Amino acid sequence: MEADSEDVQMGNGNTTPPPRTGGQQKRRRTNSLTILQSVKRQEIGDKQLEETVASTSFSAMQPPPWQDTIEKAVTAIVSIRFSQVAAFDTEGTHSIGLESPETSEASGFIVDANQGIILTNRHVVCAGPFVGEAVCHDHEEVSVYPVYRDPIHDFGFLKFDPKEVKYMQVIDIPLAPHLVKVGLDIRVVGNDAGEKLSILAGSISRLDRNAPEYGDLTYNDFKQAASSTSGGSSGSPVIDINGNAVGLQAGGHTKSATDFFLPLDRISRALSYIQRGELVSRGTIQVQHKPFDETRRLGLQTETEAEIRRLFPDEIGMLVAETVVPKGPASLFMEEGDILIKINEQYITKFVPLDDLLDSHVGREIEIMIERGGTPKVFKVTVQNLHSITPDRYVEIGGAKLNELSYQLARSYCVPVGGVYVAEPAGMFRLDGPDHGWIIASVDNKPTPNLQAFIDAIKDIPDRERIPVVYYSIADIHTTSVAVVQVERHWSRFRLAVRNDVTGLWDFTDLRHPPPPKLLKPATARFIEMDESLGSSKDLIASLVKVSYYMPCRIDGFPKSRKQGAGLVVDAEKGLIVVSRSIIPLSMGDISITFADSIIIPGKVEYLHPTHNFAFVSYDPSLIGETPVKSALLSKRSLLQGHKVTLVAFNHNHRIVCSETVVTDITSVTIPQNATPRFRSINLDAITIDTPLAQQCSSGVLADSNGDVQALWLSYLGERNMSGHDNEYHLGLHIHTIFPVLEALQKGETPNLRFLNIELMPVQIAQARHMGLTDEWVRKVEDANPNRHQLFLIRRTETGSESANVLKELDLILAVNGNTITRMYEMDVQYFNKELEITLLRQKVEMTLKVPTIPISGNGTSRVVIWAGAAIQEPHKAVLQQSKSLPSRVYISARSKGSPSYMYGMVPTMWITHVNGIPTPDLDSFVAAVRNCPDNTYVRIKIISFDMIPMVLAIKTCYHYWPTVELVRDTDTKDWKKVEYTNQCT
Repeated sequence: MEADSEDVQMGNGNTTPPPRTGGQQKRRRTNSLTILQSVKRQEIGDKQLEETVASTSFSAMQPPPWQDTIEKAVTAIVSIRFSQVAAFDTEGTHSIGLESPETSEASGFIVDANQGIILTNRHVVCAGPFVGEAVCHDHEEVSVYPVYRDPIHDFGFLKFDPKEVKYMQVIDIPLAPHLVKVGLDIRVVGNDAGEKLSILAGSISRLDRNAPEYGDLTYNDFKQAASSTSGGSSGSPVIDINGNAVGLQAGGHTKSATDFFLPLDRISRALSYIQRGELVSRGTIQVQHKPFDETRRLGLQTETEAEIRRLFPDEIGMLVAETVVPKGPASLFMEEGDILIKINEQYITKFVPLDDLLDSHVGREIEIMIERGGTPKVFKVTVQNLHSITPDRYVEIGGAKLNELSYQLARSYCVPVGGVYVAEPAGMFRLDGPDHGWIIASVDNKPTPNLQAFIDAIKDIPDRERIPVVYYSIADIHTTSVAVVQVERHWSRFRLAVRNDVTGLWDFTDLRHPPPPKLLKPATARFIEMDESLGSSKDLIASLVKVSYYMPCRIDGFPKSRKQGAGLVVDAEKGLIVVSRSIIPLSMGDISITFADSIIIPGKVEYLHPTHNFAFVSYDPSLIGETPVKSALLSKRSLLQGHKVTLVAFNHNHRIVCSETVVTDITSVTIPQNATPRFRSINLDAITIDTPLAQQCSSGVLADSNGDVQALWLSYLGERNMSGHDNEYHLGLHIHTIFPVLEALQKGETPNLRFLNIELMPVQIAQARHMGLTDEWVRKVEDANPNRHQLFLIRRTETGSESANVLKELDLILAVNGNTITRMYEMDVQYFNKELEITLLRQKVEMTLKVPTIPISGNGTSRVVIWAGAAIQEPHKAVLQQSKSLPSRVYISARSKGSPSYMYGMVPTMWITHVNGIPTPDLDSFVAAVRNCPDNTYVRIKIISFDMIPMVLAIKTCYHYWPTVELVRDTDTKDWKKVEYTNQCT
């Protein structure tokens, strides 16, 4: 599940394509349908029109002849709130700044009041799964579902039950495509930028405008306008003075007062089919044409031009082949630049008659006459069913979603239709390279020309098996890549989703259960040999391994689903590795350990330190055979400023590097906290070194001249910066910090450390004197630590902890159990004492207090509830550190785009306190409350934001796409299990 903590950014239809940054240059996509252009725009509606269109202000705005027309029309216009549930085909790609999938608002209008049919744009109806509702003019809400979306043009139909509208007469707007003409006075009425109603005045200026270009890997016919008719205007009707619809709002130009409208010829035809309950026939020869008024340049014969001008006196151009899709029906006969003359002896100069002929001859042969360089050519070709090359199904596996490559994308890049397209690159199909446009050529050396071949290739592969996947980018078909991926069928389902135009849902079919994972056989490998000049440190290569982590569900605020870095083997006999918590942040996930760049075996989390940046991972030593892995020798000698050390670490290419250097400083640091709480190491004495490699290497060790490890070199996750990237800090951590945990694990015991649950920050003596520090304590500090004179201030106490009842923020700690505290690691005395005697300075008053400690397990988060697409858990430690109060123990950690939680405003960092008025102080009460909530109904969720602002949200359930699931970690086996609730009320 992919989740985030920010709202999705919606893009407007822009007529200027973004610059391409790499790959092959995509051919410019123009339309295969005439569009109408409107100018002289004037937005004359505002939010005052939301309540009534019969008000005095409305009358004053409109010329008298238009008043009655608009008053009637607005009752047929609806506001559509919708979510695209899953990335599919051109929707949900990452190429145009949109995160997948999309949640938005748009407009539509009723075109059949009896059957309840609404016309809107294709990108509103969605090519993939859709969930939404329509809000009528009187603010009544009705559920809607898709019944048709056109394969290549930006229109589609939604359906609703007219009986659900109880307080308003349902009327429709008639479609009149024949009435459109240049100079026609029009109004565009719709939901503009989230307003209930907005009205745009203008007139038709052109009937032959090319379609604008909207970017790569996205739907390229029309989109919403980007100026006066901003976000939400998609699907608005273009009406004349008599209330007839003459166009459909499609797009706009950002730099001029111009809008683009889709003609209604093909829309009116499609509606008639739907009203009769018939399939809308659509034909294609896989050739994209464009209107071109300079046909003489292409060699048009004088005789042909004369005949065209005689038959069509007002015609100023003809249709020219812009893209001939390889391996399509016409690919053997036509080329780019061919001028279309006739089809079946009928002259064709416009898109509408061309579409008429193709749509009426699906599966039949037509005769086409073209001119190429002045030479007439005649050939016959069979018209293909356009629906057959428009995907209506996708496969979910390993967190990714894949469908067959559509004609829409194929013609944009001039590649053959077909192949398995990665619509949502995630999980096992988050491949190397840019995050979009991948086509899978083979899986485990089995070709995958279509979706069924892909299913057949992968269904019998055991779970957790590593297989090669060959792929290429649709933007660069000349470059083929290969990646070895691990099959993941234990966290997510392997299922097929097929569109059902009767119910409007996508029906899921679970595909074959995977064979069980193969038993791993022991393997042996040799480490590379380092040069003798590196001294004893070269032997550490036999103690360093590569640790890879995959997180299937983003929780605890951690920003990445995949991490990789170095781990240090500290006990080869028991199979224990210490690794950074920036690599292994959670116990939920899959861990792979690579030995000698040759053998990969699974690992398991044994312990996550609650405050320090390290975790322990275990592996089965028998699986690496006779591989000469060595336990690293750990030094008990603390590093000091000026000590010489050797950095042995992985660089950015995950290659081992060694460099002799010097410790420049050892200082107590505070890692900046992130706005969204996530694990942050606190109370550490950080080591810095004098080498440029320090910032290039994120994980490794610092060793002395004997090759003994004195410190871990780790990456510390910090705050997210203004550019949206996460800052990481590369620092050293004294190796003795891990001893309390390592010793327990080596004994076969579960570490049971106790904590005060406070965050400290250093205070220099000069500042401490002004806080009331006496000369006597100054002498004690100087005696206790000749190298650094400092004390520690309590920066934060943890919400709900016992120590918070005794200690206060800004207390200055002087001594613990009679020992002056001047180094962070001296606070480790808390680990094994139920109570500490702490001497501190509070508001210039010295006092000694008994402070209790509490045990904290090293399991981390062990239970997650997924409801309405939101990941809900108990507040993790970072939340308790950053929040001053604890409204409940039900905390929203993440949400999936396209889910009800995203659509209706549940945001990570919120607490849930009530469900339908029932208090939910913990996860058990929350699960009990939501299990009684029927499907497709609104649930009242009382939440409190991180800033302690209460509010109530109404969340509409949709168990078909977003069931309630629990993920729980077994405390004995340390494995995770998934429980899906299927007995919810209906």
